[in-house]
Amino acid sequence: MAFPATPLGVQVELQVSGTWTDVTGDAYLRDPITIERGRPDEGSRIDPGKCPITLDNRSGTYSPRNPMSPYFGLIGRNTPVRVSVADPALPTYLDLPGPGSYASTPDTAVLDLTGDFDVRIDLTLPATQAGIVEVAAKYTVTGNQRSWQLTLQDDVPTLRWSTDGTAVIDRTATLPLPLPASGRLAIRAALDADTGTGGHAVTFWTAPTIAGPWAQLGDVVTATGTTSVYASTAPLTLGDNPGQTVVAPVGRVHAFQLRGAGGALVAAPDFTALAPGTTAWSDTAGRAWTLAGGATIPPRRSVRFTGEASAWSPRRDVSGQDRWVPIEAAGIKRRLGQGTDPLASTLRRSLTAAAPVAYWPMEDARGASQAFSPIPGCPPLVATGLEFAAGDGPTGSLPLPRVSHGATISAPVPDSPALAAGWRVEMVYNLPALPTAGVFPPVLRIATTGKAVQWFVAIDAAFVTVFATDGAGGVVTNTGTAPAGHASGGWARLQLDVWDDGAGGTAWEVRFFLIGSAALGSVWNTHAGPPGVPTAIDTLFDEALGDMQLGHLSVMPTSAGDAYGHADNGFEGNRPVERIARLCTEEAVPFTSMGLVDPQIALGPQQAAPLLDLLEEAGEVDGSYLVESRQTAGLHYRPAYLSYNQQPALVLDYAAGDVAPPLEPVDDDQSTRNDITVTRRGGSSARAVAEDGPLSVQAPPAGIGRYADTPELNLYRDHQLADVAGWRLHLGTWDAARYRRVRVDLAACPHLIPAAAAVEVGDMIRIINLPAEDGPTTVDLIAQGYTEQLGAYDWALEFTTTPAGPWSVAVTDDLVLASADTAGSTLATGATATATTLSIATTGPLWSTDPADYPLDLAIAGERVTVTAMAGTTSPQTATVTRSVNGVSKPLPAGADVRLWQPAILAL
Repeated sequence: MAFPATPLGVQVELQVSGTWTDVTGDAYLRDPITIERGRPDEGSRIDPGKCPITLDNRSGTYSPRNPMSPYFGLIGRNTPVRVSVADPALPTYLDLPGPGSYASTPDTAVLDLTGDFDVRIDLTLPATQAGIVEVAAKYTVTGNQRSWQLTLQDDVPTLRWSTDGTAVIDRTATLPLPLPASGRLAIRAALDADTGTGGHAVTFWTAPTIAGPWAQLGDVVTATGTTSVYASTAPLTLGDNPGQTVVAPVGRVHAFQLRGAGGALVAAPDFTALAPGTTAWSDTAGRAWTLAGGATIPPRRSVRFTGEASAWSPRRDVSGQDRWVPIEAAGIKRRLGQGTDPLASTLRRSLTAAAPVAYWPMEDARGASQAFSPIPGCPPLVATGLEFAAGDGPTGSLPLPRVSHGATISAPVPDSPALAAGWRVEMVYNLPALPTAGVFPPVLRIATTGKAVQWFVAIDAAFVTVFATDGAGGVVTNTGTAPAGHASGGWARLQLDVWDDGAGGTAWEVRFFLIGSAALGSVWNTHAGPPGVPTAIDTLFDEALGDMQLGHLSVMPTSAGDAYGHADNGFEGNRPVERIARLCTEEAVPFTSMGLVDPQIALGPQQAAPLLDLLEEAGEVDGSYLVESRQTAGLHYRPAYLSYNQQPALVLDYAAGDVAPPLEPVDDDQSTRNDITVTRRGGSSARAVAEDGPLSVQAPPAGIGRYADTPELNLYRDHQLADVAGWRLHLGTWDAARYRRVRVDLAACPHLIPAAAAVEVGDMIRIINLPAEDGPTTVDLIAQGYTEQLGAYDWALEFTTTPAGPWSVAVTDDLVLASADTAGSTLATGATATATTLSIATTGPLWSTDPADYPLDLAIAGERVTVTAMAGTTSPQTATVTRSVNGVSKPLPAGADVRLWQPAILAL
């Protein structure tokens, strides 16, 4: 792309009636469009994106209330807006937006690989999708035409095949995919049908792209017995295979290859070589491909912003001839942050979503005399003698009531055919002490139809008992089980299931759980006669129950899933991506993510708080990024661990003019924190203090004085506190200059466009060939956000950055990253600027003399030297070195501190 001789190719679109409509001709580009994304400065939260645009409105088209506008009733508050830039340098790709979208080639003899085969696919998946996601297959269930398929589940690949078209064999990788921050990765799976030793094997690999280099993923998966692959008539598909009901992949496919025995290429679509808009073509192996559903080869455009037009302000000059509309387009965080009402408790949200027949949260305020039901058509639960909001409920609830002697609760249960086959009554409760054995005080009484007209669940020190009586008061069933200590002494839940046993009788089971646990006790029995259905909750509480609390009482079919499990403890232990994904699903917020779940730090219980606060706190515990997607009006989550040991997404050569002025290194204390006390919400605290060093709490010049921080974080358990405090101290005392703004003028440096336009919040930027007087001649920075300016002929990006150095962490067996720093070393004698041997004195353990531990880089008085060998079994030792590795050349004084240039740092 040439600049500034040709226009930039900015495109502005509004989504009208679900279709993106090009309005570029009416967008004023005389003043650049300014886009803001990410953090505006170090340490702040990630703000909603901004993109103000002005539209020519002389036609009246963009006045939302103009009845003569063709868009009347179709545009207004929160109309989706998209801004993109034409970029012929971008490679094309196969876009798979979801269900029904795929590329395919029909069956032919050359695709019928009955023995060894090797399948490779290069794709970008912006999110970890739930369920089994099929990415490539020659596989149709109809008519039992199964050959093979490559699937992903929780980012773990599986190769499946059939020997006869019906029965299938699965071989799954022993490790998950190492998904990079970009989400792009090539995956390869190869079947060796006959290993020569009476078995077969599948090997998995990954690579940055389909061009390699390939790295084996986990162990080779072996099994006894040779195998073969059925030669089915199924087509070869990439995407949502119409011949199999699985999860449709959402993302991009860049290339695909299928190879037979000996590596013979039988299918090889390269989507990067296709023209935009292509729907049918032949690949280099001679296969004819077509697209189906929503699959496309989209235009070569770089989407710079997608958001919502939150405000429309039609204006005109005094003559009335010039009319225009400034629109304030913003990212979805703006809308999500407008409401301040907290979301309901996790138990109430989960149970309401399960659509029970009846449900009473009992989270009402202290002066209540009845319990509200959020279920339409369900009357309130009338209460006497209940003290509402008397004490904290379980972590998944707001405060709940306490019973007293003679207290009652009663409410009719609405009629529902769904209860006829079986019904469940469930609640949470806290019984501080078990009543005396033999008292049998009911905690639940349920009126029903059927042979039993009243059901009781009672708890004392000896039994959890279920007994039911008929219309004459006769006992229909009476069975109990020892509470085993699980029915008291903390929040628990009780579940009674009653169902038709299929032989004209009734079966029932009562289970009790400690909150957040599996079932810890149960008892069951049967009796003659139909189960009927519940008609009312009608319970009288005995004084033996003491200070029992209860709540979240529900009635639903036995076929209902478990709506209490894990919601009762506020989903504590969730990883951030799990919590954010669940909340976004519940609130219909588009969401994508990257990376694995397990490396993310575990969270404490979800509180009743505004949605955006809950989303933000999930990521703030470890420095993750919750940003707005550029591609959709939705959210994107990037876990913190993907910031470790990044490779640069963009390399800028300062000497070559890649960085636009001004570039100003700053040594200040804006982000310095050297005394950190982290408190777990509802738990304990831990403190980490930098007692020595240049950024320590000591008074200058030994340190810089005390800079305290006392964050409260929603962590899972107290044992996390020390690690989190230590990590925050590490970040807050990183001794390096800050380059707060890095500006790139893409109009002047068009060769940077592909890499610079791809930089996302959280990516690493490397600047090389910096002036020696600024310090290191190479610096690595993390893009925390950026401001982008787009005009008819102008394109500039100004990144907000922080040092990437503290995110370089130890890697096992890595010669550089796994090396522990010295406990204290100095130069025993001074050295000239060209000396290639140095005498190093050590106060602690000696430096290794093993040649396998070298080369290793040291920092001495600001100079980076590479040690190629170390000799000597006593201090001082002699190091053979290469000098001036970072461009600094100077004499080194005796007593100068000697440290690793890159010491091993343990990740959070």
